[in-house]
Amino acid sequence: MTANQRRIDLKRGLDLLGGTALLLLLSPLLGAAALSLTLGQEGPALRRRTVAGRGGRPFTMLTLRTRSPMAALPLLLHVVRGQMSLVGPCPLSPTHRECTGEARRRLTVRPGLTGPWQISDRSDLPWEERELLDLHYVDHHWLGMDLAVLARTLPAVRRRRLRRASARAARLA
Repeated sequence: MTANQRRIDLKRGLDLLGGTALLLLLSPLLGAAALSLTLGQEGPALRRRTVAGRGGRPFTMLTLRTRSPMAALPLLLHVVRGQMSLVGPCPLSPTHRECTGEARRRLTVRPGLTGPWQISDRSDLPWEERELLDLHYVDHHWLGMDLAVLARTLPAVRRRRLRRASARAARLA
């Protein structure tokens, strides 16, 4: 077994273990959110979007039809199934320009639930910077980087939500 294969196996093991644990822990919240969406609104609770997976293989990504961090909970199903990773490049449509040409190398890894683009302290990054962060991740990822990104994801999401809430309050004042 090559060093690269061991690294891939470790990453998949982390994804499987972490994804399964999070899915089991958060399944009551996922069920309650889906039920609330179904009862409170017209239409399905899940939103479907086709994205490019590893090697460019398309799959249908499911998210909850809400504008909150809970929208991402169904993505854990894709992590456990091996279509996504806990950490990786931002999921994109198969027809997105970054899935062609030189940027196609982003498809050598699974798209992620989170990634360097998610934990960046700069709010509302321009697309070009997200692109660079994704490609840097693809070229230099390792298990330690994944663990660091995972550790910084929730605090980054909280900071972003607080900034948005204070900006909204300032507009209303």
